[in-house]
Amino acid sequence: MPIIPIGTEIRLRRTPVGNYALIAVNVLVFLYTDFFGGAHGQQLKNLCTLYSAVPDLGQYISYQFLHGDFPHLAGNMLFLWIFGNAVCDRMGSLAYVLFYIAGGVFAAVVFTAHNDSGLLGASGAIAAVTTAFLVLFPRVRITMFVWFLVITAIQVPAMIVIVFKIILWDNIIAPMLDTAPVANVAYSAHLGGYTFGFVVGLALLGGKALPRNQFDLLALWSRWRRRSGWGEKTWPYGRAIEVQEVDSRPLEPLKISPQQRLRQEIIDRVGVGDLSTAAELYRELRSADPQEVLPREVQLELANYLAQTRRHAEAADAYEAFLEAYPGAADEPEIRLLLGLIYSRYLRQFRRAAEQLRRAASELKLAAQRALAEQELEQVEAQLYGPPPDGS
Repeated sequence: MPIIPIGTEIRLRRTPVGNYALIAVNVLVFLYTDFFGGAHGQQLKNLCTLYSAVPDLGQYISYQFLHGDFPHLAGNMLFLWIFGNAVCDRMGSLAYVLFYIAGGVFAAVVFTAHNDSGLLGASGAIAAVTTAFLVLFPRVRITMFVWFLVITAIQVPAMIVIVFKIILWDNIIAPMLDTAPVANVAYSAHLGGYTFGFVVGLALLGGKALPRNQFDLLALWSRWRRRSGWGEKTWPYGRAIEVQEVDSRPLEPLKISPQQRLRQEIIDRVGVGDLSTAAELYRELRSADPQEVLPREVQLELANYLAQTRRHAEAADAYEAFLEAYPGAADEPEIRLLLGLIYSRYLRQFRRAAEQLRRAASELKLAAQRALAEQELEQVEAQLYGPPPDGS
């Protein structure tokens, strides 16, 4: 395809060690079986491939770490990197690795039920990871690299990308294009993995085994149901609920302040991706009460939107409110770096810029980000105190 995913906008809270380990194992196994292992490597590959006609229990796991050739490995590892890091961050490394392997096993069971050929590759397990990503992060934007007539990068919501891959590509387009007598792609394994990841992901969220937020698929479904009024007056099986008032006085209406209404409306607007309206409502909310701060994810998403739309003063105010309300956040150093750049380059408030950049430079872990903070701080201090004296 002339379109491939190359990244997401998710900021990880911790290092996804489990996903890194899975990628490393896949690469190392491929190097041994296909390059450096010689005859023994090829023998191991034949032994660990899953053969549907005579499947061995161990092969339901071992096949997941084998690949047919380098493009097969590279494509799978790219998707695992793009979607797996965020899912691993949310689940935790051990639970994620177990989920990954279980998804691959389920995909193999579906494959062996419909085929009598051999199976190798991580695609089934990665399909499970992909739909788990859809359940956990349906509104996250994925950066897609496009090289068709033009070469560019675009951002597309995860729901569109993944549903297109599942419904159109794996079910309609790819099988039609595959004219070989025996399909070289395990479509049934993909669909088994997709089903496993989607169902188990929803179950983990619904059972509160994974932390919930207002942007996951269950939250979007709940908001849609409330807005549409669907199911509000029926039992789960569609039978109407009859409610009668017996010797009681009407309940007094719940008093909701204008600020509370604004907060809820902003959260709802962000939840459906209407950031433009949410930003205007946020300005109204801050004007009414400068102490108001939104839930963590909403506050940060609005601040990022204001920065991207070059509303720098409002973005700086939103980032400052976030830092004050949520001290010690995992992405605090990166936010301080961004805030320092806004103060320095756009608002020309050099003292505030210096304060943020100093803290960012001392807390950032990535060398490139730390170097940027130190370089910008040097320029800011030159504006404040003049250039450093010549040492000659």
